[in-house]
Amino acid sequence: MQYKHLGLEERVELYADLKRGLSLRAVAGKLGRSPASLCRELKRHTKYGRAYKPVLANRRANVWAARQRYKAPLKNPQTLSYVLVKLKRGWSPEIISGRIEMDHPSLSVSHESIYAWIYSRRWRRNKLWGYLECGHRKRRKKQGRKVTSYTRVLDTNSIDLRPKEVDLRQITGHWETDLLESSRSCPAALSVTVERSTRLPRLRLVGDKTGRSKTRALVNQTGGLPSRVWVSVTADRGPENKKYRVWETKLGISVYFCHPYHSWEKGTVENTIKRIRRFIPKGSDLSQYSWRDIRKIENWLAHRPMKCLQYATPYERMQQVIQNLESED
Repeated sequence: MQYKHLGLEERVELYADLKRGLSLRAVAGKLGRSPASLCRELKRHTKYGRAYKPVLANRRANVWAARQRYKAPLKNPQTLSYVLVKLKRGWSPEIISGRIEMDHPSLSVSHESIYAWIYSRRWRRNKLWGYLECGHRKRRKKQGRKVTSYTRVLDTNSIDLRPKEVDLRQITGHWETDLLESSRSCPAALSVTVERSTRLPRLRLVGDKTGRSKTRALVNQTGGLPSRVWVSVTADRGPENKKYRVWETKLGISVYFCHPYHSWEKGTVENTIKRIRRFIPKGSDLSQYSWRDIRKIENWLAHRPMKCLQYATPYERMQQVIQNLESED
């Protein structure tokens, strides 16, 4: 026979019959219950000398029942282990959710379950939110950021002149570039260049934010890749990009510039810089970072699965492109 918890009516009748002086066994016979069940009911709700109150006991029992029915997220040990390892590697909950089915077809977990687990009371003391991209202690909604004025580069090719098919990200060879700045007292910066379709990053340290240093970094960033995957570069109108004519001459590429205060027009590199900030927080002195440190960050970005790539990595996508180019030859 399936066990059923006492209801409010049974608790009221138990209270009334006990007040009338009936024995616990007699009350159990009337209710069709085991005397042991009624004994446990009384012990549970009359601790510390409290009187038995049926309404309060029923309310308390409902709270306990709801708490017991709560299903903890990531209850599967294998899923929990996978999520913990990948989270500490810097993967976002969305990436983990999408990649787990590729690595382990029998497992699945939604990104919302991972977020709920990270911010749950039981796991908050582990500070797992520190492994997230922005590392917020509380979940936040996406917000815009303020833009600052900068020196404009005039006489440029506007992004409006860029081929429209570039916006669809179906053609490899179109890049975006920007500088990740150091602290105000340090002239060093990090040149960040990202391919739009594969999201492959190229990082180089520069000693200052002059046009000469940026040009030298951009030319060095093309190394190791076929010239056919370098078709165009999109940049902002900052003073470090004023030697863009040299880019076009040395690399044989077209250079396009965003509209003033329209940083979202090169959102690929902006999002990449946001991920790099996990390792190089704002206000950091970039002169203290070695090329090995930057190479580690570049490798982490290149081998990190991405949702927009169907959870493949930028490195894997670029290798596919290179293999296709070689097969065409």
